[in-house]
Amino acid sequence: MRTYSPKPSEIERVWYVVDAEDMVLGRLSTEVARILRGKHRPIFAPHIDTGDHVIVVNAAKVVLSANKAETSFAYRHSGYPSGLTATSYAELLRTKPEELIRKSVKGMLPKGPLGRKMLNKLKVYAGPEHPHAAQVPKQLEIPQAVRRAS
Repeated sequence: MRTYSPKPSEIERVWYVVDAEDMVLGRLSTEVARILRGKHRPIFAPHIDTGDHVIVVNAAKVVLSANKAETSFAYRHSGYPSGLTATSYAELLRTKPEELIRKSVKGMLPKGPLGRKMLNKLKVYAGPEHPHAAQVPKQLEIPQAVRRAS
């Protein structure tokens, strides 16, 4: 029996919306990366983008476990000598929560052109509103373990 490889014309993309309120950042990012990559589908192939679109709302209300907000840093480099800039996750969560989730999901996707194509299907918004109502997104069912234990 031959191995099945999906054709790009056979892939039907679905839009999902995720409410990030009280979710742990790393656990949320793994679920979002799994959907973007297409690993939830029976036709998954690692060399083809079979994933769906994901909209993350309430990114400003995401939770960092332990004391990662103060001890972990996001790094950027300008390309010039000594152009490395470190920003704590607490500062990034306060100023640009969308970028915090985007960087976290990006690290869990493949590197190269395929991973960049998958990342383009991620839409992140700090508040509860998003402009993608015309796509009729479905609510993504995320396990209870992803939520912060209160």
